[in-house]
Amino acid sequence: MAFIRPFTTYVFNPFSRLFVGHLPLFGIIRHRGRRSGQLYRAPVNVFRDGADYIVALTYGSEVQWVQNVMAAGGCELETRGKVVRLTHPELFVDRRQSLMPFPFRQFLALMNVTEFLRLRPVNEADA
Repeated sequence: MAFIRPFTTYVFNPFSRLFVGHLPLFGIIRHRGRRSGQLYRAPVNVFRDGADYIVALTYGSEVQWVQNVMAAGGCELETRGKVVRLTHPELFVDRRQSLMPFPFRQFLALMNVTEFLRLRPVNEADA
């Protein structure tokens, strides 16, 4: 997937940020740069597992937005037209994409996506 990354970063992502926060199975991770403090928005594939949100890491866990979310201990997710505060990021490997819906499981397997990020919604009573 590395060969397509420049295209998605500079062409597709700016365009997709206009609408993916309103679509099911997609979202926008809002996070702050760990050095710059700047607010960033990264379009992602996101799925539910009970109350948790699972993000497919199509470019792996070493990308900057994942490192920023891990360092901050959470982020915000724009999905289906609302914003959800998320915490307790947990990286995991699932070579069978078992938590993904069937059509996406096949697509992610074809792209060899095996890394995922689990995030829990912030309980407003605890905030």
